[in-house]
Formats: sequence, C-alpha cells, structure tokens
Amino acid sequence: MEHNHQIQATLRPQVQALRELIPDTWASFAGLHKSSLAAGELDTSTKELIALAISVVEGCDGCIAAHARGAARHGATRQQVAEALGVTLLMDGGPASIYAPRALAAFDEFAG
Repeated sequence: MEHNHQIQATLRPQVQALRELIPDTWASFAGLHKSSLAAGELDTSTKELIALAISVVEGCDGCIAAHARGAARHGATRQQVAEALGVTLLMDGGPASIYAPRALAAFDEFAG
C-alpha cells in the first residue's frame, strides 16, 4: 500500500471511533465539508487545491492525503497542483518546502 493510502487506512478506524462518540458534531463537520467543497463560483477542483495548500501550511499529512485525493478525483492537473503548492512556498517558506513535495507525491499517488 502506498504511503498516502496507508495514512488514510490508519486514520479510518480512529475517525470512526470518534465519530461514534460524537455523531451530531461529526455530522455537522461533514455537512460543513460538503458545502464548503461544493461547486459554486469556484469549482470543486479549485476548492480542493485551496484545501491542499492549507493542508501543506498546516503540516497535516492526513489533510494532505484527503485533499490530494479530492483534487485528483475532481480533475486537477499535476501542473495545477504544483502551482498551488508554489503559493505555499511563498506564504509558508521553509516548512512548505517539506510538506509541498509530500502533497505532490500524494496527488501523484491518487491520480495514478
């Protein structure tokens, strides 16, 4: 199993356990997630790229995996991902230089 798929597989039972303990809170978060990424003036692919960039700045491997997968599923290109990641270098500097390559590898894993 590739790295980012493994991250999601590792987190899945932990998320499920918490979701069972706080179902209303989790359902509210899931609704926020769905509505935030729904197509509007920005398409879902662009919103996934924004979420991926924020994931890099936050240094969240689980978020990187989720939004790299989302970007791939919604048709983002590798070049679009790279350009969004370039913005993370501008905004976050050194830490982004570590997480941005991880995000590109995650996108490649899910796009491939």
